[in-house]
Amino acid sequence: MEKITKALVNENIDEFRQLFLKLHPYDRAKFYVEQSPEVRKRMYYYLSPGEMAEIFDHLDIEEDEYKTYLSEMDPSFIAQMLAQMYADNAVDVLNELDKKEAASYLTMMGDEAAKEIKDLLHYKEYTAGSIMTTEYIAIHANQTVRSAMQILKKEALHAETIYYIYVINEHKQLVGVLSLRELIVSDDDQMIHDIMNDQVVSVLVDEDQEDVARKMKDYDFLALPVVDAANHLLGIITVDDIVDVISEEASDDYSKLAGVADVDIQRSPLDAAKKRLPWLIILLFLGMVTANLISRFEETLQKIAILAVFIPLIAGMSGNTGTQSLAVAVRRIAMGDFSKESKWKMIVREALTGVIIGATCGSVIMVVVYIWKHELFLGLLVGVALFATLTVATVAGALIPLIMYRLRIDPAVASGPFITTINDIISILIYFGLATMFMNYLL
Repeated sequence: MEKITKALVNENIDEFRQLFLKLHPYDRAKFYVEQSPEVRKRMYYYLSPGEMAEIFDHLDIEEDEYKTYLSEMDPSFIAQMLAQMYADNAVDVLNELDKKEAASYLTMMGDEAAKEIKDLLHYKEYTAGSIMTTEYIAIHANQTVRSAMQILKKEALHAETIYYIYVINEHKQLVGVLSLRELIVSDDDQMIHDIMNDQVVSVLVDEDQEDVARKMKDYDFLALPVVDAANHLLGIITVDDIVDVISEEASDDYSKLAGVADVDIQRSPLDAAKKRLPWLIILLFLGMVTANLISRFEETLQKIAILAVFIPLIAGMSGNTGTQSLAVAVRRIAMGDFSKESKWKMIVREALTGVIIGATCGSVIMVVVYIWKHELFLGLLVGVALFATLTVATVAGALIPLIMYRLRIDPAVASGPFITTINDIISILIYFGLATMFMNYLL
């Protein structure tokens, strides 16, 4: 890397190209983003649009950073680079630009490349159509292996993957698939329809990308064909795109579980605050409900002040166990393991788990309070309240994501802070309700 940097600084084009182009495309992309804008501008003179396209195909950056890098390039250079990128990656870049800016680059491209990218730009974001590529190899069922191999050799250089060869009919409908291995080991004169597998697993063009990722994982495929309602082959989704989807969805769910709409370490403090404030304002008002509940038991607190000592313990424990149950429920939903039977099975399992946890923690705290304060009934009250709150909180943590899922709301928004606040309200009601009912035993 030091030699490459030195060659750049010394304007030694031949040495730079010789060393730089030996690197793996990922390492080239990594080197590119680590350079200063001045050094990168020099790279644009030393590399062709096609070589830059390979770098951009492997960039691992935040989506809004594309604008920064493109602002350093000449517009005609950008258009040529986008035209030589894989179509799905070029679409990802153009989606981050203003519509007028994206349209200007498409105008400067060749008609074939522009049409291919325009077709993909029309698909709704986060669907199979938005992440598929049209660079695949398709053959016909009524041709021989020999002629199929000729097509493969001709088109392999431009295809995103050649491990699967898709078979279509005269109407461009998907009718079969075969692997590269099956094609290579077959006799040259065999017909494709004799060796292809006609039981093809495919996804619809408007299918959610998370469902596509799940299907890719279940079948262990390297690529999945994308079809329309009439089974016309439109494109394929490769495993590298699915890895990006899984990472994106996991990051999105994690941020929602934390009560943050979007995690981005590059955001300014003002933007970050704008993203986080809506949830926090909602939780602030829910917290006021908790405060109001406590004030309604003011008389109980005045008579038995020791009860206030255990409020953080009861509320904190219920929030913690609710968040654990929430994580289990959201994970089950994300995995797609959500038949009617599995829903009830999960609820019952979480309820029993809550009973066991509640009974254990309740027994422990009862003994601790009795030893500490020498008050048997106080220990019994705190223990029973903790048992009840932990049981209810565990069930609530599983039920709330289910309800949101049924209402077609992303279950991940049933975030940790939200569950914690709801369980605070429940735990206060149970704790002070029991204390008020049995006040005479405590006085």
